[in-house]
Amino acid sequence: MTSRITLRQLSVFVAVARSGSVSAAARKLGLSQSATSQALTEFERQLGVSVAERLGRRLELNAVGQRLLARAERLLDEVDQFESEAQEPDGPLSGELRLSASATVGSYLMPRIIGEFTARYPDVRLDLKLRNTFDVIESVRKFEADLGLIEGICNQRELISVPWQEDRLVIVAAPTHPLAAQVTVTEQELARADWVLREEGSGTRAVFEAAIHERLERLNIRLELGQHEAIKQAVRAGLGLGCLSELAVEEELASGSLVELSLEGLSLKRHFYMVWHASRYRSPVWQAFKVHLDDMTRAARSA
Repeated sequence: MTSRITLRQLSVFVAVARSGSVSAAARKLGLSQSATSQALTEFERQLGVSVAERLGRRLELNAVGQRLLARAERLLDEVDQFESEAQEPDGPLSGELRLSASATVGSYLMPRIIGEFTARYPDVRLDLKLRNTFDVIESVRKFEADLGLIEGICNQRELISVPWQEDRLVIVAAPTHPLAAQVTVTEQELARADWVLREEGSGTRAVFEAAIHERLERLNIRLELGQHEAIKQAVRAGLGLGCLSELAVEEELASGSLVELSLEGLSLKRHFYMVWHASRYRSPVWQAFKVHLDDMTRAARSA
């Protein structure tokens, strides 16, 4: 009788792919390291191909492994669903969802969203990782996240990207900045000013540069920082102008610790996007969370 790939081998393959090492996968699965390594080796032997490259202690999926990962995850999800339906045909929604969000979305929107969702579905576990937009896209592309929420455009052909919510960027300055007292500023004044901006790969940075570079050839970037709070502190200290989401500076603008600058005719409106892999199995938890995000968008538009 021809031997077949087992569920344990599939589980080991997925765990190794997600964690990047045999030892981490073994801990997650509750197996010994030798048993985990043997299961992966047998998995590759039965397939007749290698699915990962050994880079020291780490494992990196090759092209074959990347292609098979989504199918393997779907199979395991279907087995889990099969068992759940057999035990609790009408039971509450349960499971895990791995989310990856860019800094603005993750810091200023996701806490409330996750709180509302888990209050409604207490048996669901949401795992959120904060990254810049480029890294969110990469995590979705590599199947490290089930759903991504970003601030910029995604051009990866294998990913699906749909607009989610509207947002607006604002140029801010310290109240003591020479430009702070002006109702509007000129292109020449912005060109002469120092700037404190997000790092390359940030959606906020990409949107701002795309808009401002139609008016200015270059900016004097004094600092590049990866966190909103660090940028706000630097701007308040007088190190330069900043550009952040209105969500990130709402309290500071209200209190007067930061001042918004306006350049006539400059539009800094943008969208947040939902991103997922076209080959990703969309579990009941995934679908319920997307409905939750869509409901939030409709409520915001109505308001």
